[in-house]
Amino acid sequence: MLSIVLFCVLGMALLLNFPVAIALGISVLITIITVPGAPPISSLISSMISLSDSFTLIAVPLFVLAGEVMQTGGLSKRLVNLAFHLVGKVRAGMAYVNILASMFFAAISGSAPATVAAVGSNLIPQMHTLGYKKDFSSALTASSGMIGVLIPPSIPMIVYGVSANVSIGALFLAGIVPGILLGILFAITSRIIIGKSLDNHESRNLSADLIKESTISVFKNAFWALLTPLIILGGIYGGVFTPTEAGAVAVVYAIIISIFVYKELTLKQLYDLLFSSAKVSARILSLVLFSIAFGRLVTIAEVPQQVAMALQSVSDNPIIIIAMLNLLLLIVGMFMETIAAIIILTPILLPVAVAAGVGPLSFGVIMTVNLAIGFCTPPLGVNLFVASSVSKVSVNQISKAILPFGFSMLIVLLITSYFPESFLFLVNLL
Repeated sequence: MLSIVLFCVLGMALLLNFPVAIALGISVLITIITVPGAPPISSLISSMISLSDSFTLIAVPLFVLAGEVMQTGGLSKRLVNLAFHLVGKVRAGMAYVNILASMFFAAISGSAPATVAAVGSNLIPQMHTLGYKKDFSSALTASSGMIGVLIPPSIPMIVYGVSANVSIGALFLAGIVPGILLGILFAITSRIIIGKSLDNHESRNLSADLIKESTISVFKNAFWALLTPLIILGGIYGGVFTPTEAGAVAVVYAIIISIFVYKELTLKQLYDLLFSSAKVSARILSLVLFSIAFGRLVTIAEVPQQVAMALQSVSDNPIIIIAMLNLLLLIVGMFMETIAAIIILTPILLPVAVAAGVGPLSFGVIMTVNLAIGFCTPPLGVNLFVASSVSKVSVNQISKAILPFGFSMLIVLLITSYFPESFLFLVNLL
């Protein structure tokens, strides 16, 4: 009875277009009031306070702020320019620039939509002038943006680590290989799609732009921006500071470089960034807070055990169970915001995955890849809408153009699901 009321109220609240955090809170409150034997609200509030008092969670607002400062302060622009000089001279070079720039920015922001906005605003117009179709450029940018939640630092992985009590540093390491693999497959897909459709118009324009400034000069200009991911990851894995402390270091470093070195960030802009990042962080952390109470009720109702029994009644083969988990997560990713999905589903699905022989660390990567695909699939598809707003191409057109990149995403999903050694070796090595 408890689980039925809980999920029915949640579903109704979401259908009525309530924010996910409010929907979680309403479902918990109504369940407590209406279901006999439900735990008292005082115990849930106590759990919310004790479990949300987490040092690790502070990393979320810090990395959100760091990403916004770096985008406004000129760091992302210089990384895009560097990618342009590194891989822009070959045929389909601007497609490779788009992917590489997304990977650079992913190592700074930890956010897929932020990556699409930063890279797309710089590159989609340039790609169009060089002969690329706008729907292709937009689809590539939306796809490459999903790398932002795999290559560390990753905000969804931080939230999963808190929810599942898994090392954030280990999750960051585990996400590197899938992120790089996605970039490689996107590059191959781009080259196949483009083929010989671009004439020498692209190479002539690229050559003219590249001559304006030498690669060495561009590298020097991007040097301080390139140091950012090295400081963050080097500090974490060198044992100098924790992921949360790395977020604080990233914020301070980004502000200093943006104001005093690149001189593209004013105090007025910094104030606006503090306000905008606070709104984003408040939304994420309110989700975490209400999800703690929701997760407590889910556990009391024995939902994880019921889900495990339902899946095992279909098959006790681990390969089949993992496939069903992937299918469920892919569908959820199409309709639910990533952070909310992680918070709600981790306590339900993690026990099922562990019973199928998937460790908590591996499942974190599998879940993140699944939900990252949701950034690129309608109807939610946040990356699609961000790319559409930048390029002025309709979401429908981008959705059709993104289908070839979807095959690359599914290949990476299959590799991470059934060959966890492909990314765990890096964790074991370090």
